[in-house]
Amino acid sequence: MQILAAAIAVIEREPVGAEIHVRQIATEAGLGRAVIYRHFADRADLDRAVQKQIIELLMERLVPEFELSGTIEQIIGRIVHAYVEWAAEHPALHRIGAAESQDAERLGDVIQATQQIGGLIAILVTSGASLLEVELTDEDRKVLDPLVFGIVGQAVGTVRFWLAREVREPSVEVIAAHLSRSVWFQLDGHARDRGAVLDPTAALDDLILGALRGD
Repeated sequence: MQILAAAIAVIEREPVGAEIHVRQIATEAGLGRAVIYRHFADRADLDRAVQKQIIELLMERLVPEFELSGTIEQIIGRIVHAYVEWAAEHPALHRIGAAESQDAERLGDVIQATQQIGGLIAILVTSGASLLEVELTDEDRKVLDPLVFGIVGQAVGTVRFWLAREVREPSVEVIAAHLSRSVWFQLDGHARDRGAVLDPTAALDDLILGALRGD
């Protein structure tokens, strides 16, 4: 949509955290200010649509990285690095996309996106459990979503704090590597609690072949 594309362009051009006016968006889109409100009920409605668009842009970057290829370590690292890299390239968009809100509908979009990412991670976990013949109880499955939601929330909070630093240190590679290890430690800890010992350097293809052979 032309208006949302214009809003994204203005947000990216202005300093991070700067107030964005409807007039700026209208000018960028080559439209009159009144035209904006023919498409959106009010400013809050426009803000919700912009945040939703930002989340969709992030998901477009992340979803391809959830391909189940490589080692467990590589899969986690690939996903986390893609997220950190995107956030570093688009700090103003990340600030808005990750912003908490009192607006239930706007907050719902953020939660939905977090659940989507968490759902993909949950698939990785349940697939791994199945390959290792670790039986997940009903209680395990019920607690999986909140736990994964918390892992995703931790990653978002870490990156948000890192981006807010006056001097953005450490580098993308370093923060992504440490965050990947943190995610791994949590997943590994929960796996061990269920009696499964995961090897982060094991190729997922090998695990699948081993499961098929009954190794």
